[in-house]
Amino acid sequence: MPDSPSTDPAILRTTPLDALHRRLGARMAPFAGYDMPVQYAAGVMAEHLHCRSQAALFDVSHMGQLSLTGADAATLLEQLVPGDMLGIKPGRQRYTLLLDEAGGILDDLMVANYGDRLMLVVNAACKEADAVYIGTRIAQIDTVTHDRALLALQGPAAVTVIARLSPEAAALPFMGVAELTIAGSPVWISRSGYTGEDGFEISVPADQAEAFAERLLGEPEVAFAGLGARDSLRLEAGLCLYGNDIDTLTTPVEANLTWTIAKRRRTTWDFPGAVAIRDQLEHGVTRLRVGLRPDGRAPARAGTVIAAADDTQAGTVTSGGFGPTFGGPIAMGYVRRDLATEGQTLDLLVRGKKMPARVAPLPFVPHRYVR
Repeated sequence: MPDSPSTDPAILRTTPLDALHRRLGARMAPFAGYDMPVQYAAGVMAEHLHCRSQAALFDVSHMGQLSLTGADAATLLEQLVPGDMLGIKPGRQRYTLLLDEAGGILDDLMVANYGDRLMLVVNAACKEADAVYIGTRIAQIDTVTHDRALLALQGPAAVTVIARLSPEAAALPFMGVAELTIAGSPVWISRSGYTGEDGFEISVPADQAEAFAERLLGEPEVAFAGLGARDSLRLEAGLCLYGNDIDTLTTPVEANLTWTIAKRRRTTWDFPGAVAIRDQLEHGVTRLRVGLRPDGRAPARAGTVIAAADDTQAGTVTSGGFGPTFGGPIAMGYVRRDLATEGQTLDLLVRGKKMPARVAPLPFVPHRYVR
C-alpha cells in the first residue's frame, strides 16, 4: 500500500481507534491518507518479536471493505481477476489480483464468500479507485463499508486468545471465514493475516471497535503493534506490499505470483491482461521478483539500484530493512531473469558504495499458518 499523495495532517482521515492509539502513546504518521500508528512505546523491534512469540493486535481499519451481492457476483468478478472465484465455497476466502488490460496489477485483495455476498478487503490507497473500477463493471457492488473497523490479531497465541472468546472462531481453518458474535459484537472474522503467522482478521462495527480492541488487549498475550512491525513481519514472510513490490507496471508472472492464476482460468484465458500474461508464461519475462540477502548489517531500502558483476544495472530493490526474527538485513526486488537464481551474487549501490548481496529464497522466515 503506497502512501497517499496527500499527507497534509489537516486532511488526514482517522480510524475508529484513533483516540485509543493516542491514549496509549502511539507515534502517529501519515499513511495512505490516514493518520496511523507506526509504533508504541515498546518500539518496532519489540512489537515484531511479540507478534512472533505471542499475539500482536494491529489496527488495519484504513483498508477498504467492499460488498458484492447477487447470484452472479463471482462470475462477474472473474472478469476482473485471474483467480477461481466460482470455486470459493461459502465460509472460505481467497487471495487474488485485480488486473488491467495489460496484465498490470491494480491491487491485491482478499475475497471471502459469506453465502449471501462476497466481501472484498482491498488496500487503503486503492479502495476508492477499486470501488469505481469494480462498480462500473459489477452493478451489485452495493456497499463500501465506512462504518466498520478492521483488526488483525496475529501470532502463535492468537488462537488461544480467540478461543476464550469464541470457540467457533478458534475452530476456523486457514482462510476460513464466519459471521459470529464475539465479546458482544457482531463480527466478520477470517483466519488469515499478512505477517506469516497464524491469526485472525476481524471486521467490527466502528462504534464498537474501541471496546472490542480493549477487550482483546486485556488478554495477557496481546499487545498493540503499529505499521512498522507489520511491514517488517510481512517482509520476513516474503509478502508483497502494493505500491512497492507490485503495481500497474508489474504482472503476476514478473512478481512470482503465477499461483494466483487458477488452472481453470488458464484454459479460458478470459481475464484482463490474459494475452500478455499467457505470452510471458510461455516465453518467459525479462525480470523476476526475488529475495535478497545483503552481506553485513546495513539494510538496503526501496529504490536501491542493484548491479551485476559487470557493473550493468541488474534491477531495483522494492522493499528492504532489518529482519528482527531473521537477525539481519533482508530485501526484495526485481532483477534480470538471467540473474534470478538462488545464490547469485549481486551488488547493492547504497549511498554510492557497492554492498555485496545474494539472491535468496522466499520467505526469509517460514510461514506458520495453521494447516
